[in-house]
Amino acid sequence: EGFSSVKCFLSLYRFQACVYFASVFQAMSCGIHYLASVFMAVTPNFVCGFPGNVSSVLFHNSSASSIEDIWTLWTSTENYIVVQLENGEIWELDQCSRSKREVSLGLIYEYKGNKSVFPCSDGFLYDDTKWKSTVVTQWDLVCDREWLAKLIQPTFMLGVLIGAVIFGDIADRLGRQRVIWFTSAGQFAFGIAVAFTFDYYSFVVVRFLLAMVSSGYLVVAFVYVTEFVGIKARTWASMHVHAFFAMGIMVVALVGFLVRTWWVYQIFLSIATLPFVLCCWMLPETPFWLLSEERYEDAQKVIDTMARWNKVSTPCKVSELCSVQQDDLASGRTDDDDTSSTKKHNILDLFCNWEIARRTITVWLIWFTGSLGYYVFSLSSVSLGGNEYLNLFLIGAVELPCYIIACIAMDKLGRRNTLIPFLILSALICVLIMFIPQDFNILIILANMAGKFSIGVAFGLIYLYTAELYPTIVRSLAVGSGSMMCRVGSVVAPFCVYLRSVWIFMPLLLVGIMALLSGILTIMLPETLGKPLTNTLVEATEMGRNKKSCSEKTPPAHSGAALEKIEMFGQERVSTDK
Repeated sequence: EGFSSVKCFLSLYRFQACVYFASVFQAMSCGIHYLASVFMAVTPNFVCGFPGNVSSVLFHNSSASSIEDIWTLWTSTENYIVVQLENGEIWELDQCSRSKREVSLGLIYEYKGNKSVFPCSDGFLYDDTKWKSTVVTQWDLVCDREWLAKLIQPTFMLGVLIGAVIFGDIADRLGRQRVIWFTSAGQFAFGIAVAFTFDYYSFVVVRFLLAMVSSGYLVVAFVYVTEFVGIKARTWASMHVHAFFAMGIMVVALVGFLVRTWWVYQIFLSIATLPFVLCCWMLPETPFWLLSEERYEDAQKVIDTMARWNKVSTPCKVSELCSVQQDDLASGRTDDDDTSSTKKHNILDLFCNWEIARRTITVWLIWFTGSLGYYVFSLSSVSLGGNEYLNLFLIGAVELPCYIIACIAMDKLGRRNTLIPFLILSALICVLIMFIPQDFNILIILANMAGKFSIGVAFGLIYLYTAELYPTIVRSLAVGSGSMMCRVGSVVAPFCVYLRSVWIFMPLLLVGIMALLSGILTIMLPETLGKPLTNTLVEATEMGRNKKSCSEKTPPAHSGAALEKIEMFGQERVSTDK
């Protein structure tokens, strides 16, 4: 049934299909920029610099004429290198300090005599066998400046959070089309600008702006494609925006493997979606937004264009849609709950009673856990051992089938019955990884892919499930607040990954605990598959307390007929013409 929906979408909605694929193509750039720092901010092996020219180098029992020959033997940050300068001085080089031997007893590794300790005032020497240059080596973000390197990803994710709020509101005020234009151009411009920043602080500021426009595009793109895609393919279409994001992660792995200088790497990542920037101005505004702004002539032009592309001989007229909408509003006035639907609602309405409050806490926790697990598995993939580029590529690739499985399962088994097992499965996988020996690299990578797969199913499903759990009057508020918790999870995720320095399994332990708790709490949520959307908080509360009440009684659906008529006219008219 799911695949037939997609086939129907491609064959009957030619215009919508073109708009959809053009829009989600740019979602790749969001995946690219979100994960670009995994290779851009790599910290290679390093030691303190030395004052002078080196004549010989000693590392344990191995000697060489230059430090570059020693890096292949470097195994631990606790190691040090002994160098003899041309003037006869002998220095011990640690990562964050250096010591000058007071008495020269020849070039030996173990020395028990007096030493003078000095700071790294001559800079640092970096291992450039893998990366010729990173932002860490560019601005010496090591030792007492290491915390600056660790702020690169969290500050980016903070920009993601702020951008989602700002551009989501702007899109409602100025239209989806303008925001898509601006954020697309902004991703390209700020992406290129990052490569030419002159110091760490300008780098962070420009990356912050890049995060804002990337997040803004992703949020508005979800709304944009949802308003263009018909009902039959909406679930699949919205879910697979995530798939293009995952393809962006795969592009990061490929470019990281081919380009080893950070600013060149950033330029290549930024121009990957340049074709969309050049043609995004051709994308139209959505008829839904134009009708909401009473721009009827513009809406009619878009509808006529859709009709021509879809080969519809008699497209719908805006006047017909407006009359349907007015009929909906007239019937809505007779609703007993009219006063509640016109009331201005706020975040406190998500805690109006114990049933709704418990639901809100659970949903927020799932949003947070999904985002936390998603980015912990993604950011940690380069530290699993083996080929870090292949690891990241596989972590991105495993998402592609996961969204297909999610779409099928949520329609066959139900939203809750899909969410619970995959959340608990991700928790069990986190525990399993802790018991795999560290030298079993392939098994560890496969287990992490399974963890990313299971958390990806939950993460993709929660968007639709949240919308179905809440009534019309607070639905946007519920999804928006859940999305905010998602962004909080993405900000916390990099700090969670840094806890590997405390205990290598600490990030997995935290994700596992959160996933298990979320899975258990999800048991108390109602199933929404096959049930009509609720309109009031009373109906939504009743759905949780009495399963039969919502399935037996279909609440009235006001103000939806006009929108449905836009969505379905392509298919209905084409069928009539045949």
